[in-house]
Parts: sequence; C-alpha cells; structure tokens
Amino acid sequence: MRIPLPHPDYEWQPIPRYALYAWLAFYLLYMFHALRATDFTFVYPVEVILHEAGHLLFSWLGRTPGLWGGTIFQLLVPLLLAVSFAWRGQTTGVVFSLFFFFESLLGVAVYMADARELDLPLITVGDGGEDSGVPHDWWNILTDLGLLEYDTRIARVVKAVGWLGMLATLGWMTYMARKLESEEAMNQSTR
Repeated sequence: MRIPLPHPDYEWQPIPRYALYAWLAFYLLYMFHALRATDFTFVYPVEVILHEAGHLLFSWLGRTPGLWGGTIFQLLVPLLLAVSFAWRGQTTGVVFSLFFFFESLLGVAVYMADARELDLPLITVGDGGEDSGVPHDWWNILTDLGLLEYDTRIARVVKAVGWLGMLATLGWMTYMARKLESEEAMNQSTR
C-alpha cells in the first residue's frame, strides 16, 4: 500500500526565502552548539522525558521491549511527527522533526558509548537512587546482543548518522524551498 505524502488534498507548503535563511541560521547555530557540547545539548531534557516515557510504555510488553523502549520512543516521536507534517505538506514541520530525530541520535550515541564505562549518571522513573541497581540500557542491550566490546565503535557510527542526517535534512529543506519557489514562479508566469 502506497501512502501519498503529502495527503492528496495538500501540496507542499512553500518556504519563503527569508524563512529559509532564518531556519538555516537557526539549524546551523544549533549544530555549532551540538558540536561544542561535551555530552548533551540543551534539548536533552526533552529527550530524557521521551526516553523514560518509552520505558514505561514498552515495559508492558516485557523486559526486552521495555529496555529498548526508551531509545525507540525517543526516536519514534520525532519520526511520527515528521510523517504527520509530511501528510499535511508542512515542509518546515517535516524539517524540524527530522532534524531533531537525527539530533537525538547524538544523545543516543553518547549513552551507547558509555556502555562499558558506566560513567554517566542514570535517570529513571521512580526510585533510582545510586544503589538501586538501575540498569544502563545500552550495557544491557549490547550485552544481550554480544556486542558490548564494540560500544564505542557502534556509537561513532550512530553519531555519524546523526550528523549526516541533520545535514541531509537541511539540504532537503533548501532543495524544497528552491523547487517550490521555482514552481510558484512558473505558475505565476503562465497566468
């Protein structure tokens, strides 16, 4: 089954040139901030809320889904938002959601790279005191998969995908802005 994006009743919304430049400035400044951040960016609190909500939501399905649920939900929410915006043809909404989907991979990579070191302070819902035995998601996941010794290598790949995805999203936004601008100019010239 093919799902048309945007929905047949919608067209992609154009991005005025001034808005394109403003959004590009915002995203590039954010990427500069992310590049300079030692561990996490300023959207980290939002990602933590989504992550912990994912554990709660998926824990009803058992240990493994509950363990993976944090990362899955953290990534699923911006991805579903992107699909929702795409369905309505809202170009800048798609870009915003996809950008922060890929940005979220940077935080996942930091957490993943800590799987053997276990240096990061863990945040959990409920009683998660230091001696509570709160599990490190990625220690458990990578141990279950037999990949614990590759934690930093896998994290580097995830981080690279995050950066490349953010750049690709900005490229798509620029492409769409120019494409929609030229289509609009052609439509006006044929009237």
